[in-house]
Amino acid sequence: MTKELNESTPPHLTDLEALSQAAECLKTLAHPHRLRIVQMLLRGRYTVGELAEACGVPSHMASEHLRLMQRCGFLLSEKEGRRVFYTIAEPHLANIMACIEARFDPAVQG
Repeated sequence: MTKELNESTPPHLTDLEALSQAAECLKTLAHPHRLRIVQMLLRGRYTVGELAEACGVPSHMASEHLRLMQRCGFLLSEKEGRRVFYTIAEPHLANIMACIEARFDPAVQG
């Protein structure tokens, strides 16, 4: 005898606490300047000044964006002399950005 569809065992679902953490980090990413920063950092390491220039914002604003993303564990910073370089710490950001680019970048949509 087969079970009805609504009586079947549900597939594995992620714990709500984990989903809450995910939602908070996704909220952090949900800003065009932060997405641009992630897009750049997936291609190399950059300083605050370089990221600020690419986003068209003052350095102090770029620093705030970087701080928020570091708090979620997305980024790492490495000091070299007086300069600080940022890099991606969370490898899954590449998959997230690939989805965003595939959906919203006409050059990628092909």
